[in-house]
Amino acid sequence: MGLTIAQKIIKAHLVSGEMIPGNEISLRIDQTLTQDATGTMAYLEFEAIGIPRVRTELSVAYIDHNTLQSGFENADDHRYIQSVAKKYGLRFSRPGNGICHQVHLERFGKPGKTLIGSDSHTPTGGGIGMLAFGAGGLDVAVAMGGGAYYITMPKMFKVNLTGKLRPWVSAKDISLEILRILSVKGGVGAIIEWGGDGIKDLTVPQRATITNMGTELGATTSIFPSDEVTREFLKAQGREEDYTPLCSDEDAVYDRVIDIDLNTLEPLAACPHSPDNIKKISELKNIKVDQVCVGSCTNSSLADMLKVAAVLKGRTVDDSVSMSVSPGSRQVLTMLSECGALEDILASGARLLECACGPCIGMGFSPNSAGVSLRTFNRNFEGRSGTKDGQVYLVSPEVAAASAITGYITDPATLGDEPVITLPEKFKINDSAILLPADEKEAESLQILRGPNIKPFPETHPLKNDLCAELTLKVGDNITTDHIMPAGAKILPYRSNIPYLSKFCFAVCDESFAERAKAAGNSIIVGGSNYGQGSSREHAALVPLYLGVRAVVAKSFARIHVANLINAGILPFTFENADDYDKLTQGEKLRIDNVFEAMESGKATLLTESGEKISLVCSFSERQKDILKAGGLLPYTRG
Repeated sequence: MGLTIAQKIIKAHLVSGEMIPGNEISLRIDQTLTQDATGTMAYLEFEAIGIPRVRTELSVAYIDHNTLQSGFENADDHRYIQSVAKKYGLRFSRPGNGICHQVHLERFGKPGKTLIGSDSHTPTGGGIGMLAFGAGGLDVAVAMGGGAYYITMPKMFKVNLTGKLRPWVSAKDISLEILRILSVKGGVGAIIEWGGDGIKDLTVPQRATITNMGTELGATTSIFPSDEVTREFLKAQGREEDYTPLCSDEDAVYDRVIDIDLNTLEPLAACPHSPDNIKKISELKNIKVDQVCVGSCTNSSLADMLKVAAVLKGRTVDDSVSMSVSPGSRQVLTMLSECGALEDILASGARLLECACGPCIGMGFSPNSAGVSLRTFNRNFEGRSGTKDGQVYLVSPEVAAASAITGYITDPATLGDEPVITLPEKFKINDSAILLPADEKEAESLQILRGPNIKPFPETHPLKNDLCAELTLKVGDNITTDHIMPAGAKILPYRSNIPYLSKFCFAVCDESFAERAKAAGNSIIVGGSNYGQGSSREHAALVPLYLGVRAVVAKSFARIHVANLINAGILPFTFENADDYDKLTQGEKLRIDNVFEAMESGKATLLTESGEKISLVCSFSERQKDILKAGGLLPYTRG
């Protein structure tokens, strides 16, 4: 039996375990990346492990999230990360150099390599044939120290693309179509491989858009073959020597195969407040638009920006619309400027923002009250934009630009013929904003620079055999990490200060939660299905740990979040019968006895104050049991 692309890379990097779906496996990691919203904590964890030098082939620290510096906090974190990178052997991408995933694709991604990053959209690297995973900061810290990365061996899905995209239809529409088919939890436990004759016309940036948004499916990761399209991209980046051909075997077996005919696709949008709330643009054409944002790690490539510039050329953004454009990297911005496309963008009335994540994580450019904001981003969770009642639609760059001109959600085909975009044979290479580390001898004398906002890792506790705790919060389905630990300009600067950050935990759902949890001492949270979807931010586990949360009981969990809970020493249980969720009431006392026995048997009993007995299930590898008993991955790793 042949192998899929992902299975080939896994086999080549397998450290332990069998490649059987559902089994725990561990992988050797070639590359890591961090961004500054999660990076400070990841490097504090790396320091706590006590390894003197990064042991990967390549590790890069990017500054792309917390670039608004309205106080000392972000600047201090950036200085800390830069000093860590120089001392411990990482490359450091300076603020303004670009979004981690865009820059990594341009300058560092290599087909066939493994990559984990402390950002859930790290699977963007799959567009270039990497096996790239989003992970919690602790997992990244361990990998930087030479440790293996542990996952459950995924199932394999195949998406076959046939035909060719029609004018004005884009890779973003392919992403939205697969979300329509699978939903935000339809990819859980699977790696999605993209293939078929239809991929030959998709550039690497287009492929990266698709693998980027595979995260919204809950997929472990997504990947494209490495072919002549990949070679041409690497050649244009001056990195042809990094090319390796990679494809699945003809007799590879998949757990599910999905066919999409590109000829039939039309422009789509994800409507508020979920990436899988998909409708055709033709159904939304009478909706008034207040704001348009182009950029993010999903759609900020040179090709995307050139399309937007071509649509805006000679036209003016409607006077009722506020429009922003954020190029994905300094390379993209420089080339836009040199070819004159930037002038077309600015002449239209659009505002140029920094080469950073910006509005995507609520770091500036929030919409007006109840404003309709069209964004070329990957998430439209409620409140993520920074405006609690903002109505965010996810669209392609083409739809975004057309709608900015008309003031209404608009099918770009109504503007006439689609402009022809020609990409250069060579991209402009200037890596001066990527700083190299000190050599090992110089590194010995370097000091780490810490600001007063940087606080230690939260205190951990070895697991006890009996748990008695208050149910301090009960939430519904599809709770995201944005619900648990919000982003935004007001909160992100405190990512390295868990005590202060804890004030905002679950504030989107219940503003009194943090105070109540602290008063309770030990507590349990109950959730619905797909609990913890969205960002890889481990703060959504570390902050509850700090507040005394000892267990989370849910109908089901998102992959990265359940791993982060275990890494933090928090017990994740699922209901054996999902209907039992309705039997629990916030505020009551709950009890789980014989926890160690439950971890071995996979079954536990939750006792309520009223005497109700609720059956729970769990599934932990031997390693995960040891992590939980130790109180988390950090004490486990330190021994």
